[in-house]
Amino acid sequence: MNIMLFHSTFGLRPAVRDAADRLRAAGHEVWTPDLFEGHTFETVEEGMEFKERIGKDELLKRAVLAAAPYSERGLVYAGFSLGASIAQTLALGDEKARGLLLLHGTSDIAPSAFVDDLPVQLHVAEPDPFETDDWLSAWYLQMGRAGADVEVYRYAGAGHLYTDRDLPDYDEEAAEATWRVALGFLETL
Repeated sequence: MNIMLFHSTFGLRPAVRDAADRLRAAGHEVWTPDLFEGHTFETVEEGMEFKERIGKDELLKRAVLAAAPYSERGLVYAGFSLGASIAQTLALGDEKARGLLLLHGTSDIAPSAFVDDLPVQLHVAEPDPFETDDWLSAWYLQMGRAGADVEVYRYAGAGHLYTDRDLPDYDEEAAEATWRVALGFLETL
């Protein structure tokens, strides 16, 4: 499978590279574009401030340019938190998308969004301050109306970015469970 993996608001950190290596070891081809052009951050606040300076449109432009050379192959879009929201936006706009793997995040869905049975898997903490229960319920319904085939996995007691071993949110048990399920999902695409 060809996977375009987008980083979180912390930037292209070792955890993203480790995830890409894990996916490659399972036989996938993986690209990890650096939408922050080398900048990484120690706190969410620093990353969010940087993201705001760049702007949503510029981030999406960078993501589209990164994915464009490979989209004809039929990409699986994937991402962590902010990167998940970017992956979702690109997958919903790419008729050749093979799947969408969301780790720790979702995004708004345009009312006109339509996909033809796009397989989607979401992994998030429970509770998650950025992905509240009300938001996730609405998101799930909207994705279904858009034509996506959605699976949601929640991890009780885990922190928001629980797959990043270098952050306080890290939860080894939840992270390993996420990767087992995600790798299984990718094998079905």
